[in-house]
Amino acid sequence: KLCCCPRHNSYYTPHYPSNITMAAADEPMQDTTTTATDGASKKTENKPSNKVQYDKHQLATYYARLFPFDFMHSWLSYNNDHGNGIGTFQKREWSFTIDVNGEEVYMRYQSFANEKELATSVRKRNPQKIDIGAVFSHPPKDHKAIKNISPVQRELVFDVDLTDYDAVRTCCTGANICRRCWPYMNMAIKVMDVGLKEDFGFEHVFWVYSGRRGVHAWISDEDARMLSNDARSAVAHYFEVQCESENNKEGLKLHSPMHPLLTRSFSILEPMFIQYIIPFSGQGLLADSESWTKLLRTLPSGAQNIVENLTKKWKASDSEPADKWEDLKRQIGIVVGKGKSTKGKGAQYLKGDDRVRVEMWPYETVFKHTYPRLDINVSTHQNHLLKSPFCVHPKTGRVCVPIDSTKIDQFDPFQVPTLPQLMTELDEYEKVNGKEKNDENRKSVRDWEKTSLKSSFSHFEGQLKQLQKRLRRNQRDLADKDAAILGEF
Repeated sequence: KLCCCPRHNSYYTPHYPSNITMAAADEPMQDTTTTATDGASKKTENKPSNKVQYDKHQLATYYARLFPFDFMHSWLSYNNDHGNGIGTFQKREWSFTIDVNGEEVYMRYQSFANEKELATSVRKRNPQKIDIGAVFSHPPKDHKAIKNISPVQRELVFDVDLTDYDAVRTCCTGANICRRCWPYMNMAIKVMDVGLKEDFGFEHVFWVYSGRRGVHAWISDEDARMLSNDARSAVAHYFEVQCESENNKEGLKLHSPMHPLLTRSFSILEPMFIQYIIPFSGQGLLADSESWTKLLRTLPSGAQNIVENLTKKWKASDSEPADKWEDLKRQIGIVVGKGKSTKGKGAQYLKGDDRVRVEMWPYETVFKHTYPRLDINVSTHQNHLLKSPFCVHPKTGRVCVPIDSTKIDQFDPFQVPTLPQLMTELDEYEKVNGKEKNDENRKSVRDWEKTSLKSSFSHFEGQLKQLQKRLRRNQRDLADKDAAILGEF
């Protein structure tokens, strides 16, 4: 079994070859409406739909005109495509999910000699979903003929999904998402992106929208691709914080001084916590008396006087959530001896573990509600399949577009183009500009440049150029090293 995902480990054999598996479809995303209360007023938000109907003909047109097979070949070859020989691209596993009489059929162990062969197969099969696996010791399509085929490299990948935030998000649950809870993904990208680049030195971190309710990271540096499973696990667990969940009722317990990763993460996350978590326009953690009373109850036992003081103050005033958060931090500073008390009382009342628990409470609270919640199993195994960039999510009809991490606050998942939208954009472009008369004109403007895919595809193209530049530099350095050893200056 080449995939550690249970969904891909059952084989359906009566009518299909052994490289095809079947599984039931996921439940479709449902639209929801949220009613939130702020004092005496109520606000109802109609959430945008993330379920779009499309047909197989639109999908076929997408593969024929818009899917960037050239990008995929350039990326996954890593300058190691040896013409008619067997290079990195030829040993990559692909998996297709196709529709057969209303059933989802999984085709495993696909591999292709070149870009043309990949494009031909995709256009023939018209897959609902494309997954990418590891690079193996031999072409995966030969797995029956060759014994002991095994993964030898694979991008380090991360998967962040909004369903893992159900313990803290108040607007949606399950597969449902809205603009109130999407900022959780922005927070995850900001923390992970800087950590991967500054703490591990990775340069080529590609972020991709999953097409529905999450984001994926593909780290394509050679050092990342060559990591063992144990090393991948170490990197993934480096970023892991044990926030409160169904399996961890006790929640996060921090100690002072904090690890530098957490110190930096707090500086990134606290402003977003104030902007997106505590106000009524976000998750409403400090938006009304019911919410802030519930939050005050989570303070450690050594801070009960804070609960009493702030309950009295907040009931008598109509302060903003951001002001309430500052009140909390100010009161905590007083009882741990880091703030000024009008009564001259302070740090002497809290010692030892009580002091630590109260001092760490603001950090634990921010991390509980904002820190990235990773699907660790996706990151720890080379042979785990992950949805391909640029494919179309079968439940939403949205393209899994690359995300510019430097402009993450501008990304809106509900503005990601759907297949029907893209078909309309192509038609409208050709109505205005006319169909290209010859191949030269057609090549001058690529089809995806005629649509709203242009900015995200161009961003990925720029990332590929940087990756290719690094690969050429590495190859040049290796050639110089070999020449020095052999004396061939």
